[in-house]
Amino acid sequence: MIPRYTPAPIAAIFADGERLARWLEVELLAAEAWAVLGRIPEASAAALRREARVDPARIAELEREQGHDVAAFVQAVQETVGEEGRFLHLGLTSSDVVDTALATQLRDAARQIDEDAVAVEAALADQAARHRLTLMPGRTHGVHAEPLSLGVKLANHLDEVRRGRARLAAAAGEVAVGQVSGPVGTHSSVPPEVEEHVCRGLGLSVAATSTQVLARDRHAAFVTAIALLGASLERLATTIRLLQQTEVDELEEPFAERQKGSSAMPHKHNPVLSERVCGMARLLRGYALTAMEDVALWHERDISHSSAERVLLPDACALVDYMLRICARLVTHVRVNSDKMRRDVEARGRIVCSPRVLDALISAGWSRERAYREVQGLAERARAGEAGFEALVRDRLGGELPPDRVDACFDLGQALAGIDHTYRRLGIPIVEAEPGMATGGERPAVALEAGIGGGTA
Repeated sequence: MIPRYTPAPIAAIFADGERLARWLEVELLAAEAWAVLGRIPEASAAALRREARVDPARIAELEREQGHDVAAFVQAVQETVGEEGRFLHLGLTSSDVVDTALATQLRDAARQIDEDAVAVEAALADQAARHRLTLMPGRTHGVHAEPLSLGVKLANHLDEVRRGRARLAAAAGEVAVGQVSGPVGTHSSVPPEVEEHVCRGLGLSVAATSTQVLARDRHAAFVTAIALLGASLERLATTIRLLQQTEVDELEEPFAERQKGSSAMPHKHNPVLSERVCGMARLLRGYALTAMEDVALWHERDISHSSAERVLLPDACALVDYMLRICARLVTHVRVNSDKMRRDVEARGRIVCSPRVLDALISAGWSRERAYREVQGLAERARAGEAGFEALVRDRLGGELPPDRVDACFDLGQALAGIDHTYRRLGIPIVEAEPGMATGGERPAVALEAGIGGGTA
């Protein structure tokens, strides 16, 4: 994790001191379970709880000597409690401590990620309601298709973020399990009662079975869910990037009063936040692949997963949380150029209304092929600049279709006639307004947040 892309709450969860504190809590809960079972004196367990301390510097010193982080941790903690230290790590193996503590970190990180995902969802819902009738061109293959509204476009992203939240919640549930089962998972050195006490104390479920480690399909599912959420955020960011192109100019990222878009070209407003989100999504997909590679460990365990997870798990959590914070800001403060959107819909004489003209001719008794070729020909003439599409249709087909039927073909409000079904399904408030009235305009100037500014990535 690098500070630039690490939100403070995620950094706190994965900080070295916090990790060691969670290791200690596993050890203390295990000692207390042993005391309940009568294996060690209750006074000794109480003394460990009262006096045991973590000294990161001493642990680092011992690890350099021993080449084993958990062994160094155990020795360093034992040194802080004297004679009672002999009851620390009783019957446990390293992964009992590491995997169980890690499960609490991933659970807590997932909660923070979801909190920030809720903010993105709320921003999308707000803007979808605000721009329910803000008409714009739909695009397929990057080419104008039928009209839709910016609100519908954002509602689609909202639904995707919701699915991402549900997917991550399910994966977090899978990974929020602990295990204290001994060297090869048989409970030969530590009974299930100790395992259950530890997991209960940490708010974790108990893994039904473990080897010496928790099976890594759990962690792979967790990181994959993060990567999928990242891919959804990338799609949202890509939408903004594409609509911010100079020739399109329908949306624009927030741009702070003192922000600089380029070191050389003062006129530039670049979609740097959206581009950053897209770059980070690529990292997350790589982490998902690495997490899947970690599943196939040798026999009861090896540690080929350990070095990879020290990097990928904190980084994946930090990156997706950072991306969510960027996206909440993007959606909340995006500049909407509704006038340009409307002009794009009107381009070439409302050529985007060609499907309705096609349907009208078919309803009037024309064969589909004849109607398609006729409308296509008129559209090609409009594209060539001969006249607007609507004018060409009225001139060429006025005798084939009654005037009110032609008027209906070019009624842009009809493009949005069915969207309220989507809004009701998603629970987005339906705010009544005239098409195109929800303009959005300029949001208030916003200050750059630390690490979420412009310039380079």
